[in-house]
Amino acid sequence: MSEPDASILKDFQAESKTLVEKMTEILDKCEGDFAQVQSLAEFGQTVDRIMGAASTLAGSDSSMPTARIQQIADCAAICKAVGYKASKIKGNETFYDICVALLQDATEVLEHLVDGLTAKGESDLKSLFSQTLVDRLKWASDQFGAEYSATLDLHSGKSTKMNQSDIDELLKKLGLD
Repeated sequence: MSEPDASILKDFQAESKTLVEKMTEILDKCEGDFAQVQSLAEFGQTVDRIMGAASTLAGSDSSMPTARIQQIADCAAICKAVGYKASKIKGNETFYDICVALLQDATEVLEHLVDGLTAKGESDLKSLFSQTLVDRLKWASDQFGAEYSATLDLHSGKSTKMNQSDIDELLKKLGLD
Protein backbone atom coordinates (compact mmCIF):
# COMPACT_ATOMS: atom_id res chain seq x y z
CA MET A 1 0.00 0.00 0.00
CA SER A 2 1.39 3.42 -0.92
CA GLU A 3 2.16 5.97 1.78
CA PRO A 4 -0.78 8.29 0.86
CA ASP A 5 -3.18 5.31 0.86
CA ALA A 6 -1.91 4.18 4.27
CA SER A 7 -2.44 7.69 5.65
CA ILE A 8 -5.98 7.90 4.23
CA LEU A 9 -6.80 4.46 5.61
CA LYS A 10 -5.47 5.40 9.04
CA ASP A 11 -7.53 8.64 9.02
CA PHE A 12 -10.65 6.73 7.95
CA GLN A 13 -10.12 4.20 10.71
CA ALA A 14 -9.60 6.90 13.37
CA GLU A 15 -12.69 8.88 12.27
CA SER A 16 -14.77 5.70 12.09
CA LYS A 17 -13.75 4.74 15.63
CA THR A 18 -14.85 8.18 16.85
CA LEU A 19 -18.19 7.77 15.07
CA VAL A 20 -18.69 4.25 16.47
CA GLU A 21 -18.13 5.68 19.96
CA LYS A 22 -20.83 8.28 19.27
CA MET A 23 -23.17 5.57 17.95
CA THR A 24 -22.59 3.52 21.10
CA GLU A 25 -23.36 6.55 23.28
CA ILE A 26 -26.61 7.13 21.39
CA LEU A 27 -27.63 3.49 21.80
CA ASP A 28 -26.73 3.52 25.49
CA LYS A 29 -29.01 6.56 25.90
CA CYS A 30 -31.77 4.78 23.97
CA GLU A 31 -31.56 1.49 25.81
CA GLY A 32 -34.73 0.96 27.82
CA ASP A 33 -35.99 4.52 27.17
CA PHE A 34 -38.68 4.63 24.50
CA ALA A 35 -38.78 8.43 24.81
CA GLN A 36 -35.40 8.41 22.98
CA VAL A 37 -36.82 6.78 19.83
CA GLN A 38 -36.02 9.87 17.73
CA SER A 39 -32.35 9.56 18.74
CA LEU A 40 -32.14 6.55 16.44
CA ALA A 41 -32.36 8.97 13.48
CA GLU A 42 -29.16 10.59 14.81
CA PHE A 43 -27.68 7.09 15.04
CA GLY A 44 -28.61 6.59 11.36
CA GLN A 45 -27.01 9.90 10.37
CA THR A 46 -23.84 9.03 12.25
CA VAL A 47 -23.44 5.56 10.75
CA ASP A 48 -24.22 7.08 7.33
CA ARG A 49 -20.96 9.02 7.59
CA ILE A 50 -19.03 5.76 7.98
CA MET A 51 -20.98 4.17 5.14
CA GLY A 52 -20.36 7.09 2.79
CA ALA A 53 -16.65 7.32 3.51
CA ALA A 54 -16.21 3.55 3.20
CA SER A 55 -18.15 3.46 -0.08
CA THR A 56 -15.97 6.24 -1.46
CA LEU A 57 -12.75 4.52 -0.39
CA ALA A 58 -13.90 1.14 -1.70
CA GLY A 59 -14.56 2.70 -5.10
CA SER A 60 -11.21 4.44 -5.33
CA ASP A 61 -8.43 3.31 -7.62
CA SER A 62 -5.83 2.56 -5.02
CA SER A 63 -4.03 -0.22 -3.26
CA MET A 64 -6.37 -0.11 -0.25
CA PRO A 65 -8.05 -3.28 1.08
CA THR A 66 -11.27 -2.58 -0.82
CA ALA A 67 -13.00 -5.85 0.13
CA ARG A 68 -12.62 -5.07 3.84
CA ILE A 69 -13.70 -1.47 3.33
CA GLN A 70 -16.74 -2.63 1.36
CA GLN A 71 -17.69 -4.94 4.26
CA ILE A 72 -17.63 -1.89 6.53
CA ALA A 73 -19.83 0.04 4.07
CA ASP A 74 -22.33 -2.84 3.83
CA CYS A 75 -22.50 -3.38 7.60
CA ALA A 76 -22.96 0.37 8.08
CA ALA A 77 -25.76 0.35 5.48
CA ILE A 78 -27.63 -2.30 7.47
CA CYS A 79 -27.18 -0.29 10.68
CA LYS A 80 -28.37 2.84 8.91
CA ALA A 81 -31.51 1.19 7.54
CA VAL A 82 -32.51 -0.36 10.85
CA GLY A 83 -31.67 2.84 12.76
CA TYR A 84 -33.76 5.07 10.52
CA LYS A 85 -36.67 2.65 10.42
CA ALA A 86 -36.58 2.13 14.18
CA SER A 87 -36.62 5.90 14.75
CA LYS A 88 -40.19 5.87 13.39
CA ILE A 89 -41.57 3.23 15.76
CA LYS A 90 -44.73 4.41 17.48
CA GLY A 91 -46.37 2.72 20.44
CA ASN A 92 -44.37 -0.51 20.37
CA GLU A 93 -41.77 -0.34 23.13
CA THR A 94 -40.95 -4.04 22.91
CA PHE A 95 -40.05 -3.81 19.23
CA TYR A 96 -38.08 -0.63 19.94
CA ASP A 97 -36.07 -2.43 22.64
CA ILE A 98 -35.37 -5.31 20.25
CA CYS A 99 -34.16 -2.88 17.57
CA VAL A 100 -31.89 -1.05 20.03
CA ALA A 101 -30.36 -4.37 21.17
CA LEU A 102 -29.94 -5.43 17.55
CA LEU A 103 -28.22 -2.14 16.71
CA GLN A 104 -25.93 -2.55 19.71
CA ASP A 105 -24.84 -5.97 18.41
CA ALA A 106 -24.44 -4.74 14.82
CA THR A 107 -22.47 -1.70 16.01
CA GLU A 108 -20.13 -4.04 17.86
CA VAL A 109 -19.58 -5.99 14.63
CA LEU A 110 -18.94 -2.71 12.79
CA GLU A 111 -16.42 -1.74 15.47
CA HIS A 112 -14.57 -5.07 15.03
CA LEU A 113 -14.51 -4.56 11.25
CA VAL A 114 -13.07 -1.06 11.66
CA ASP A 115 -10.51 -2.25 14.22
CA GLY A 116 -9.46 -5.11 11.95
CA LEU A 117 -9.10 -2.93 8.89
CA THR A 118 -5.33 -2.62 9.20
CA ALA A 119 -4.75 -6.08 10.70
CA LYS A 120 -2.77 -8.67 8.81
CA GLY A 121 -4.62 -11.64 7.40
CA GLU A 122 -8.29 -12.08 6.62
CA SER A 123 -10.96 -11.62 9.23
CA ASP A 124 -13.73 -14.20 9.39
CA LEU A 125 -16.85 -12.11 8.94
CA LYS A 126 -19.12 -15.05 9.73
CA SER A 127 -17.56 -15.32 13.19
CA LEU A 128 -18.43 -11.67 13.83
CA PHE A 129 -21.98 -11.92 12.50
CA SER A 130 -23.46 -14.81 14.44
CA GLN A 131 -26.32 -16.66 12.79
CA THR A 132 -28.50 -15.40 15.64
CA LEU A 133 -27.68 -11.79 14.73
CA VAL A 134 -28.38 -12.44 11.05
CA ASP A 135 -31.70 -14.09 11.91
CA ARG A 136 -32.60 -11.16 14.19
CA LEU A 137 -31.72 -8.67 11.44
CA LYS A 138 -33.95 -10.47 8.98
CA TRP A 139 -36.78 -10.80 11.51
CA ALA A 140 -36.61 -7.12 12.53
CA SER A 141 -36.53 -5.88 8.95
CA ASP A 142 -39.56 -8.09 8.19
CA GLN A 143 -41.47 -6.34 10.99
CA PHE A 144 -41.14 -2.91 9.40
CA GLY A 145 -44.15 -2.06 7.29
CA ALA A 146 -44.49 0.55 4.56
CA GLU A 147 -44.88 3.29 7.18
CA TYR A 148 -41.22 2.79 8.14
CA SER A 149 -38.96 4.14 5.46
CA ALA A 150 -35.22 4.44 5.26
CA THR A 151 -33.43 6.19 2.46
CA LEU A 152 -30.51 4.53 0.77
CA ASP A 153 -29.52 3.57 -2.74
CA LEU A 154 -26.77 1.01 -2.69
CA HIS A 155 -25.37 2.02 -6.05
CA SER A 156 -26.14 5.63 -6.96
CA GLY A 157 -26.30 7.36 -3.59
CA LYS A 158 -29.75 8.74 -4.47
CA SER A 159 -32.58 8.66 -1.99
CA THR A 160 -34.83 5.65 -2.21
CA LYS A 161 -36.66 3.42 0.22
CA MET A 162 -34.67 0.48 1.51
CA ASN A 163 -36.79 -2.64 1.57
CA GLN A 164 -36.32 -6.22 2.69
CA SER A 165 -34.70 -7.28 -0.58
CA ASP A 166 -32.08 -4.52 -0.16
CA ILE A 167 -31.23 -5.77 3.33
CA ASP A 168 -31.13 -9.34 2.02
CA GLU A 169 -28.78 -8.19 -0.77
CA LEU A 170 -26.43 -6.59 1.78
CA LEU A 171 -26.41 -9.73 3.92
CA LYS A 172 -25.70 -11.81 0.80
CA LYS A 173 -22.81 -9.49 -0.19
CA LEU A 174 -21.43 -10.02 3.29
CA GLY A 175 -21.77 -13.79 2.79
CA LEU A 176 -24.39 -14.02 5.51
CA ASP A 177 -27.53 -15.02 3.64
